[in-house]
Amino acid sequence: MTENAPTTPPAPTAATAAETTGTAPAAGEDRILRRARRNPGTDIALIAVFAALIAVCAILPAIYVGPVPFTLQTFAVVLTGMVLGTRRGFLAALLYLAVGAIGLPVFAGGAAGLAPFAGPTVGYLISFPFAAAATGFIVERIPRRGVFATGLLIFLAGLVGSPLINHGLGILGLAWRGGMTLGQATLADLVFVPADLVKVLLAAIVATAVHRAFPGLLPYRGGRAAARTEAPAAEAAGA
Repeated sequence: MTENAPTTPPAPTAATAAETTGTAPAAGEDRILRRARRNPGTDIALIAVFAALIAVCAILPAIYVGPVPFTLQTFAVVLTGMVLGTRRGFLAALLYLAVGAIGLPVFAGGAAGLAPFAGPTVGYLISFPFAAAATGFIVERIPRRGVFATGLLIFLAGLVGSPLINHGLGILGLAWRGGMTLGQATLADLVFVPADLVKVLLAAIVATAVHRAFPGLLPYRGGRAAARTEAPAAEAAGA
């Protein structure tokens, strides 16, 4: 009778080690998990869809208050950052500007080409990619906990995109190309702040609902523990 050769147990993986020890995977493994969940085709489609959303909100009938049109662009730009995050939000807003610059009438009032970039609203236009990126950067680092807490933090993140960045650059543009002093430009801009606060609130509500419905859409980049919380969501999304 022969003795069976001793078998060597399989080496524990990072996932099993995390389960048994309660520790999060290393930072390199975090990056692998996040990269695996990224699909370039999906990213391109989302960027295109949200660029189109910004265009639709821009070409809806606008109300002009002085040289600045009142549209739903701010809502769309901030929502883009809230939903897509830093990189994709920036690229979606940049794609919108590029499409308008090459001649498609996607700017407010059906404007197109390079002329709007030489007008008094140039600051608002230029701010869009940065507003979306800044909002997305913060939202990516917001822990997904209770609905109210998450929604409130997303709303506060939206305030960085608008009014801080969007209105800040808009005021500079009015002063530069609109023949106004900074004081006059600030007063002209203040008319739009209350409505934009409402738009940011609505965008936060929509974004919170989207992230609850699709938890894997935007990775949480708040720390190493993200890998443990994102893995079940990634498995559910791939099922």
